[in-house]
Amino acid sequence: MMLQKCITSQRIPWQAVVVADQTVADLHLDRLVPCLPPSPVVLTFQTGEASKSLTRVEQLCEQLADARVERQAVVVAFGGGVAGDLAGFVAAVWLRGVRFVQVPTSLLAAVDAAVGGKTGVNLRAGKNLIGAFHQPLAVIVDTDFLQTLAARDFAAGLAESVKHAVIRDPEFLNWHEAHAGEIVGRDPAVISHLIARNCEIKAVVVARDEREAGPRAILNYGHTIGHALEHLLGYELRHGECVALGMLAENELACARGWLGRPEADRVRNLLARLGLPVALAQPVQPDDVWAACQVDKKVRDAAVHFVLVRSVGDPMRVTDISAAEVARALQAIQPP
Repeated sequence: MMLQKCITSQRIPWQAVVVADQTVADLHLDRLVPCLPPSPVVLTFQTGEASKSLTRVEQLCEQLADARVERQAVVVAFGGGVAGDLAGFVAAVWLRGVRFVQVPTSLLAAVDAAVGGKTGVNLRAGKNLIGAFHQPLAVIVDTDFLQTLAARDFAAGLAESVKHAVIRDPEFLNWHEAHAGEIVGRDPAVISHLIARNCEIKAVVVARDEREAGPRAILNYGHTIGHALEHLLGYELRHGECVALGMLAENELACARGWLGRPEADRVRNLLARLGLPVALAQPVQPDDVWAACQVDKKVRDAAVHFVLVRSVGDPMRVTDISAAEVARALQAIQPP
């Protein structure tokens, strides 16, 4: 079993602590436990973005204390992006930091969330406002886990893949277009290549700027407006769905400034639609509400909202002078028809 080979190859004596969302635990825990040292501590939490809270962090830490988990422990984040963010943050703060391993079971986590060392939880004010940079000891991707994903959840992960292609690799964007049918059909060889290339792209970016002091910020393409939509809609949409809509709105900002050509913007829209991602909201949002949410995002610096826009595929730029009026006009492109 690939998963077992990867975990046992670490050759590190460790006490295993599994932190998994309940749905993933029900589906896959029996495959993970035999790969771990005997008698792992298993902690589960309710599936969904609502579990990314300080209340849940405190509950998990109390359970670690009850289990007498020591500094040599390794936390195994088992699940999608929520599990990785939550378990990674718990690992970052427990005993001032213990090692952790990412075992992503969603496509979004495999191509993006599990790579890079960002962990965090949400506040009422916004998404991921409390967190820590805490690099995993390893990221172990077993594509067999993806077979149980619902079509909507699988498609949501593809938004981050398109994002990476648009900001870093024009040939990879061409590849998405050429293999869209096989991607949606979950062809094993195609999906393995997709995951591997995404991990390569993100790892290179993160290695140059681990704590997002500058260059790593290009990974936020689609996320300024995307995070605002996610928060405003009460996390009813998947993160990847909001990123897709965020990319489209932010492409409109770039088009309006004469940086991005309309054919390239339409190309991204068409690809997202082919991959099963939304290209319009199901319900209207108020531009003023979106702008207000953007202003409390963690990407705000010196009171300026930071956006990542693209001048062309593979040529991103950071922009700090976008106005509320520009955002309002850009949102028209993703409002319900």
